[in-house]
Amino acid sequence: MSELSVKHLLGIKYLNEKDIQLIFETADHFKEVINRSIKKVPSLRDITIANIFFENSTRTKLSFELAEKRLSADVINFSAGQSSVKKGETLIDTVNNILSMKVDMVVMRHPNPGAGIFLSKHVKASIVNAGDGAHEHPTQALLDSYSIREKLGDVGGKNVVIVGDILHSRVALSNIFALKLQGANVKVCGPRTLLPKYIESLGVGVETDLRKALNWCDVANMLRIQNERLDISYFPTTREYTQQFGVNKKLLDSLDKKIVIMHPGPINRGVEITTDVADSQQSIILNQVENGVAIRMAVIYLLASKIK
Repeated sequence: MSELSVKHLLGIKYLNEKDIQLIFETADHFKEVINRSIKKVPSLRDITIANIFFENSTRTKLSFELAEKRLSADVINFSAGQSSVKKGETLIDTVNNILSMKVDMVVMRHPNPGAGIFLSKHVKASIVNAGDGAHEHPTQALLDSYSIREKLGDVGGKNVVIVGDILHSRVALSNIFALKLQGANVKVCGPRTLLPKYIESLGVGVETDLRKALNWCDVANMLRIQNERLDISYFPTTREYTQQFGVNKKLLDSLDKKIVIMHPGPINRGVEITTDVADSQQSIILNQVENGVAIRMAVIYLLASKIK
């Protein structure tokens, strides 16, 4: 059987194209499993996984937990809000205390970029990065690419525009790495203040006119404004942002072709996209959520198979 080239999933930038294809092929199998009447497989019966979340999460946490349980792993959940972290315990101490309970794999979300990489150098368990600050969110990028592949047949050669707060978005960075690795053409679109200075060095185009960006693309991935990370005001008002960078049904219907609309969630309806766009036939937002479980099952299964 093929195996991943990595022991941890810390970011898309550590994967190669073969890894991504292997994850997708494994996810195809698990997608078929989760659509059966009996949705469980005994693949990871002897594996214990800890979900350690230092930041709020709904979809990602539920998706990982469901993926782990579908694979019959033993699961423990840890939320930093109700833990000794509040009493000043360090990250390594927290994780080592959990690992001393004989945990094989850690799924971690942390507000600090690089937290997963730091941890992987100090503990023996396999680490899955469920988002580290504004750095990377690899499983989200994998499920986004997987959803494009499912909808359009292939990711290579497709035009994908990522719209919104690129500066503070871990989803944007991971998506850029994943899409480029698979041969897609990528552009970013948003206010200049929310586009990182170095962004073009990643091999992506920049477009500040939303209509032009949408007419160019096959897929538009709409990101929310990361209000919890905005320490200063990056644009005058939310209303002004919506007028320039929000997608509504009228704009969508006036384009030269039918494009696919994606969103990693949570959606701020009426800001980056309106309700009638989010719920339209062109939107694959709920497919992304469903695919998230299959992709996370694939990642956990493939990493677990490397645990000796």
